[in-house]
Amino acid sequence: MAFQTYSLFVLSVIVISFGHIESRLNLLQLQNDIDKLKADFNSSHSDVADGGPIFTEKLSSWTERNEKRIILSQIISMYLKMLENTDRSKAHVRNIAEELHTLKESLSDGSKKIEDLKDLTKLQMGDLKIQRKAVNELFSVLQKLGDTSSSHKRKRSQFQRLCKC
Repeated sequence: MAFQTYSLFVLSVIVISFGHIESRLNLLQLQNDIDKLKADFNSSHSDVADGGPIFTEKLSSWTERNEKRIILSQIISMYLKMLENTDRSKAHVRNIAEELHTLKESLSDGSKKIEDLKDLTKLQMGDLKIQRKAVNELFSVLQKLGDTSSSHKRKRSQFQRLCKC
């Protein structure tokens, strides 16, 4: 299946994940626009199926609502980047890009979290100054990890008391 074939699926997941449909988001019109985009990209070409899906498979491992906001904001950014190199004079391209921008704005907290993750990967952990700072923060980081862990245990415990399973 094509990169573009997943567009409607990804957009639907975003909408369903957040429990509402933006008033401007018209999935039927979007499906028609995506069909036109598929034709633009010749997505029925035989090599499209090689290697399997590029986004939908990754979405399945992100289960929590806030986690999904992070990955979906990144996926939307990638679609927007792809559309930068397409013919913006075509109405269907403009419409898809507008819808993606609208969705991207609603996922802005996910974008910030992605930037935080990227910044972490850029840290030069071989740098002595960075190491000193990291050591000074280690206990606080472990405390936060403990808080997160106990919060999950508390939620599970509450669920088990409520569940009549």
